[in-house]
Amino acid sequence: MRLKFYFPLVFFFITTFSSAQTRILFDATKAESASNADWVIDTDQNNLGFNGAVATAGSGSESNPQQFPTPDQTTVTGTTIETYWKGALSSWGIDCVKQGYQVETLTYNGKITYGLTSNSQDLSRYKVFIVCEPNIVFSASEKEAMLNFVKEGGGLFMVSDHTISDRNNDTWDSPHIWNDLLTNNTIENYPFGIAFDLVNISGASFNIATNPNDSILNGVMGKVKEAEWFNGTTMTLNPSKNASVSGKIFTTGSSLSGTTNVMFATARYGKGKVAAIGDSSPCDDGTGDSGDTNLYNGYTHDAAGNHRPLLMNATIWLATPTSITSVNGLMEDKPEIRIFPNPIKNGKLMIRNTADGSSSNVATIAYLMDLTGKIIKTITLGTQSTTTVDVAGIPSGTYFIRIPSAGKGNSGVVEIVQQ
Repeated sequence: MRLKFYFPLVFFFITTFSSAQTRILFDATKAESASNADWVIDTDQNNLGFNGAVATAGSGSESNPQQFPTPDQTTVTGTTIETYWKGALSSWGIDCVKQGYQVETLTYNGKITYGLTSNSQDLSRYKVFIVCEPNIVFSASEKEAMLNFVKEGGGLFMVSDHTISDRNNDTWDSPHIWNDLLTNNTIENYPFGIAFDLVNISGASFNIATNPNDSILNGVMGKVKEAEWFNGTTMTLNPSKNASVSGKIFTTGSSLSGTTNVMFATARYGKGKVAAIGDSSPCDDGTGDSGDTNLYNGYTHDAAGNHRPLLMNATIWLATPTSITSVNGLMEDKPEIRIFPNPIKNGKLMIRNTADGSSSNVATIAYLMDLTGKIIKTITLGTQSTTTVDVAGIPSGTYFIRIPSAGKGNSGVVEIVQQ
């Protein structure tokens, strides 16, 4: 995030056939609009006040976002501009809707839970949870909920800022809060293999991983060539804690194969995924709370516009589950499975079949189908191998992969091979 003034107030989603959209939840329970921040997708009121970790409506002038943005997101079209909504994350929110997702805000008095059926905004109802620069520490139950959400298939986007960036004067800032989640919980120590460094850095970097098959750096929203921090932090990775952890962008001069000075990282945990970024400035579209000062457009202006594809490619990656778990040893003829809400990168879909073919029951055929059930492609799967499927030219839309079962008895998992 940019240096701003601090005031001392002081791959698959397994589902039965459904038209339901993928739901993305933006958090607003952790003082994300305190002081000079405005990390919300839309607000109709500016009446929140923060006294340390306590937020009270009617006691201040900070953004108090409602659950659903207005005008209604069903009215968003491909040409809708981000000022349709009011918030520093409105660009991010509008872009999510343009990708076919439904966005919501967890309001300041909402609850972060997982598996609590009485909570209408329980994390189990969403595919992605985005938390942009939290300024209130997560409770023990919230940490447990978030980690279980990821473990059971959810996508968590962790946005941090630099050290000593406490906006609500409760002695906690975002890198300390994220590290507390990752090290002080009842589930697992450093579950993602990520630790946020307590530093304050600025500057541009072109030091980006070169994997052409990485759908975050080379995704449907474009290729990421640069990132620029304005008072942000870095991360240190620990593959011994999580072998899947991966640095995508590093500070200038750092090793792309190293584990330090990481600006953007991802990891898988259980059935889910996480993305982590060390600065909130790339998320800022410069049109937040008019009562704040020093607002900048980091989303589409800084880093030659590369922050938008970085954040959106990562969001799409988080929202796209990547594996079909076998049922009774093999996939049965149901459920049907949504695989992508937009065109597959480079027109290539890669499917890995881990079944060993030791019995005649191994699934060898998959079908790419549209919403009407029409077979668009028949795919022959190899055993314990990866099959590349050409999907170039298939119109953008929602499709399904169906893998019929030939019976029971052969253990295996079919997986989309995409970052």
